[in-house]
Amino acid sequence: MKDTDRKRHSELCELIEYYNKRYYVDDDPEIDDYEYDMLMLELKLLEQENPELVTPDSPTQKVGGAALNMFESVEHTVKMESLQDVFSEEDLYNFGKRVNDMFGQVDFSVEPKIDGLSVSLEYENGVFVRGSTRGDGVVGENVTANLSTIKAIPKKLNNPIPRLEVRGEVYMPHSSFEKLTKAQEEAGGKLPKNPRNAAAGALRQKNPMITASRELDILLFNVQQIEGDELSSHIQSLQYMKSQGLNVLPFYKKCSTIEEAAEEVKRIGELRGTLPFDIDGAVIKVDDFKLREKMGSTSKFPKWAVAYKYPPEEKETTLTDIEINVGRTGALTPTAVFQPITLAGTTVSRAVLHNEDFISNMQLAIGDKIIVRKAGDIIPEVVRVSVHNGGETYKLPEICPSCGAKVVREEGEAAIRCVNAACPAQLIRNLIHFASRDAMDIEGLGEANVVALVNAGMIKSPADIYTLSVQDIASIERMGEKSAENLVNAIEKSKSNELYRLIFGLGIRMIGAKAAKLIEANFDSMQEVLQADKSDFYAIDGFGEIMAESIYNFLSLDQSKELIQRLEDLGLNMKSAEKSDDLRFAGLTFVLTGTLPTMTRNEASEIIEKMGGKTSSSVSKKTDYVLAGEDAGSKLTKAQSLGVTIIDENQFIEMIK
Repeated sequence: MKDTDRKRHSELCELIEYYNKRYYVDDDPEIDDYEYDMLMLELKLLEQENPELVTPDSPTQKVGGAALNMFESVEHTVKMESLQDVFSEEDLYNFGKRVNDMFGQVDFSVEPKIDGLSVSLEYENGVFVRGSTRGDGVVGENVTANLSTIKAIPKKLNNPIPRLEVRGEVYMPHSSFEKLTKAQEEAGGKLPKNPRNAAAGALRQKNPMITASRELDILLFNVQQIEGDELSSHIQSLQYMKSQGLNVLPFYKKCSTIEEAAEEVKRIGELRGTLPFDIDGAVIKVDDFKLREKMGSTSKFPKWAVAYKYPPEEKETTLTDIEINVGRTGALTPTAVFQPITLAGTTVSRAVLHNEDFISNMQLAIGDKIIVRKAGDIIPEVVRVSVHNGGETYKLPEICPSCGAKVVREEGEAAIRCVNAACPAQLIRNLIHFASRDAMDIEGLGEANVVALVNAGMIKSPADIYTLSVQDIASIERMGEKSAENLVNAIEKSKSNELYRLIFGLGIRMIGAKAAKLIEANFDSMQEVLQADKSDFYAIDGFGEIMAESIYNFLSLDQSKELIQRLEDLGLNMKSAEKSDDLRFAGLTFVLTGTLPTMTRNEASEIIEKMGGKTSSSVSKKTDYVLAGEDAGSKLTKAQSLGVTIIDENQFIEMIK
């Protein structure tokens, strides 16, 4: 064996293990599936030529995933195996020949290979009792609570049997992925790379409500084990799962020859751009279960099935322009505009370029020839530059294209932002936030009314809210005079709010309600806040450098100073609340969980903080008290395990008397 082969084998193993972790564990793939498949194929060929390189630790001998620590581990009774990949019709025919040489003519099943997260669902006496991820095939993660939020997973089977375990793929439909991408883009957040990545991230949320909001779906394709009924073939098992009310693959076909199977693989490939979900291949299986048993498995793959992998569709085009959009958080998002091309069945001419680093790394210039593909066959993305035209690499503007204010890039962030509170591109979002419950708490000024008032040209900044009259508001569609009077009264009432509500309402990045309370506690007035230096904010207990930088940059803008002055002239409170002499909770940390009988958690938090205490969202050994109400969940359980003192509302009231 050559030294170069041994060295390359070591490099490939290290690379694939790294990419496995990024894909299966971090849900943040660094390369696309095709690039990964090619690395794995190179490793397999190298090991075929040098069998002595094969070890139990080789990526060719094990499934890529691993169970995460945040969920309870589940040991699979039936191993959740991976599939042997093939990339050509010749490889597919070779698989068929091996099967036919063993058994003569056999039936094959062909089905789409869903690109999602592989899971197991377990039913006992017809009731859904547990759901888990594949993990490494032997040990996965218990994600029952999150899977229970998927509407397509029935809680009960149509015909109860003692035990049924089925396997399928959780995926994010294209419509849900587009909605999530749009929301993340508008919020200036990190864009999901593809639906599979987004689905995996959603399924591994600690909070099932977040999982539910991502609108996941599932398609089942395998019976892992069954007690109470007998099945003899794969096609029969798919029909059986369907009769039990389970959501199986939408189409599959029984083929009597490998040639017929190859035709079906081709047909499925042509459907890729029309399906509401991602597929990255087609799966070809021996249909008869008894024949499968005779063929057995390797340490990693069943010998009775292969996955035909489709290459990604890429096309070359010319970059004609780069447009800049300002999102609701002020993030400047560059969008590539290029000569129209057809990808995955649709015509595309635009693709998001993410941020300035993305552009700089490619040295992208207008006029360059670029390669474009659809991430997950949905969202167009620029993959690379194929031909540079010699122009200068594009630079994002130094001023906001919407309002003309100077833009900033904060340390540790990829996004460039406009931090002008009066920026028109951010106006509606900022006004909704300003009037929200935790900020100025203006009852009746919700999203619909904000949009109507902005469209009517009545408000162009938060200060304009305080100039509205009953007649102005009553002129808006669906707003009667009584409603208008109520809203004007709510606006007037908000003028006397605590200073922290105004600070939070200004929508300063990194400054939440808690941080705003800390600012009020450390300064006597808004005037003092405006005169503070960056180091003054950094000195606040609970503030980091990024938070200090963010508020200092915001308050340094002329537009911010003008807005605050206008609000003061309109009669808003600019003084901090008088400091309480009662600091009985000084040095103590509380965590609130569940529903309290007579007060809201916000009200309880304000009492704790006024008395010198701190509130936290998570339980740790440093927590002094957990104030628990009805339906307290995992925080209560963790507090019990750590021996943290747990109190109810009555005990809390005794403490504050």
